[in-house]
Amino acid sequence: MRTETPSTDDHHEPTYDHENDRYVLYYDEDGTATLTTTIVHGLAAITDVDVSQGEFSLYDSVDPDALERIFGSKADGASRTGGHVAFTALEYQVYVYASGEIHVYPSENTRPDPAGVEPTRR
Repeated sequence: MRTETPSTDDHHEPTYDHENDRYVLYYDEDGTATLTTTIVHGLAAITDVDVSQGEFSLYDSVDPDALERIFGSKADGASRTGGHVAFTALEYQVYVYASGEIHVYPSENTRPDPAGVEPTRR
């Protein structure tokens, strides 16, 4: 279980949490990437899918604009402090939390190889 706050560099690449059988990545509200860009690039890194070649579109799983609005600042400018959204993308369960933490759970068909963190398709 991760007990420390990740550095800024950790926000961009997913890490595999063996204890909880999930990938974890972080969205930085003050960073340059949007929430949906963070999710798409995280899924691309996990699944080895080339998003630039149109192999995956987040629209196939969830409305990216709605996702941005759900977790965007409130009308008064205050940050959202609670809630989460879950959806399935590329056979992975994706949980997006208002805290900026994103958990990606592999399905039985996409479990990582025990020797490494690369997913294996069964």
